[in-house]
Amino acid sequence: MPSKWNFGTIGLKVATILGFLFIHIPIFIIIMYAFSTDEKTFQFPLPGFTLKWFGVAWDRNDIWEAIILSSQVASISTVMAIILGTLACLAVYRSKFFGREVISFLVILPIALPGIVTGISLRSAMSLFGIPFSTWTIVIAHATFCIVTVYNNVLARLRRSSHSMVEASMDLGANPWQTFRFVILPNIATALLAGGMLSFALSFDEVIVTTFTAGQQSTVPIWMLTEFIRPRQRPVTNVVAVFVILVTTLPILVAYYLTKEDEGGKK
Repeated sequence: MPSKWNFGTIGLKVATILGFLFIHIPIFIIIMYAFSTDEKTFQFPLPGFTLKWFGVAWDRNDIWEAIILSSQVASISTVMAIILGTLACLAVYRSKFFGREVISFLVILPIALPGIVTGISLRSAMSLFGIPFSTWTIVIAHATFCIVTVYNNVLARLRRSSHSMVEASMDLGANPWQTFRFVILPNIATALLAGGMLSFALSFDEVIVTTFTAGQQSTVPIWMLTEFIRPRQRPVTNVVAVFVILVTTLPILVAYYLTKEDEGGKK
């Protein structure tokens, strides 16, 4: 039995390592080729290393325009997701009414659907109502799935919270706004922060839904896709990819540790 158990443990470790390598080796390759001296092909081993492409990327206006647009869209989408996701969660969790489960399902449905289905649906609806494609159409599209992230985080936190604190606040004479501000909001603050960071990361690197709702505008993912199809300076695209990796990874790590520490505190 011990030998079999050891064999199974080793097998699991090997499988974990192989899975880790399978997922992360492409990321390491992208980072590596951001420093390549070759500007047209993917040669291996690299013909040489240089920091030239970081300076080239810094001086290109089209990259800055894409970064600014992506940052604006992600920021506004995150704010909308925090407000609407929190209100929807409080309404669904604290109230009992006919169709509550259906509404809860419809709130989380956009993130469960394939992105191409969501993109086609939103584009068709916007065309039907004559809405011109702009930054706001991208924001609306991103908010549909960012709301789900905030909703799920807040709902999980509320389910672990005791409703007696709310009842005690009301018994002591606090009105609903005071109860929300001094009792509920501090209790869900880290969940809101984690959900907001995840929403920002999801919005910043979203490409499928954006393609259907951006019109002629170019966010960072769309810019990168265009550059890979018709490359001018391939390493510059890899430099921007490194930037996207940092922008999307750091919020996810912070959100992970926030929720992890909170769960540890609850225990």
